[in-house]
Amino acid sequence: MAFRASFRRAALAGPAVSRSFHSTPRAMVRVGQAIPNLEVLVEDSPGNKVNLAEEFKSSNGYIVGVPAAFSGTCSSQHVPSYMNHPGLKKAGQVFVVSVNDPFVMKAWSEQLDPAKQTGIRFLGDPTGEFTEALDLGFDGSAVFGGMRSKRYALKVVDGKVQEAHVEPDGTGYTVSSAEKVLG
Repeated sequence: MAFRASFRRAALAGPAVSRSFHSTPRAMVRVGQAIPNLEVLVEDSPGNKVNLAEEFKSSNGYIVGVPAAFSGTCSSQHVPSYMNHPGLKKAGQVFVVSVNDPFVMKAWSEQLDPAKQTGIRFLGDPTGEFTEALDLGFDGSAVFGGMRSKRYALKVVDGKVQEAHVEPDGTGYTVSSAEKVLG
């Protein structure tokens, strides 16, 4: 019986493997980086997958990341700054991405742009995989209940990040507004 308990503890602990330690933190999204080629973003419903690497093969534009749909700054300042900016039509494709499900993102887009006049597309990143691939996630458990996206704006040209405007504290509103990004 003691052998079984010992064997079980060893099995649960996993294999004895040498692990290397890296003191260098992962690099956040950077200029020149290709947009992740992932089919994890969703638009309006779970079955409508959007791959931004594919979207940006034939056009340029922006990815605007927000911590949460329907949150204060996201709804009253950040996304409206793009919707109301006079340079929006010349900006190319604009996608708003949040770690939310597609139903929440659809409802949010219908609230902010009911007639879909701006052309901005709202995408959910339900698992946070796209956000993680850009290394732009943060632990938002205390406020949002789990991992969320930092607030950012990426200018994408030829499928690669040409400019990265990531808020220094992840959630503030100082460098990623349309006024700062689009001019």
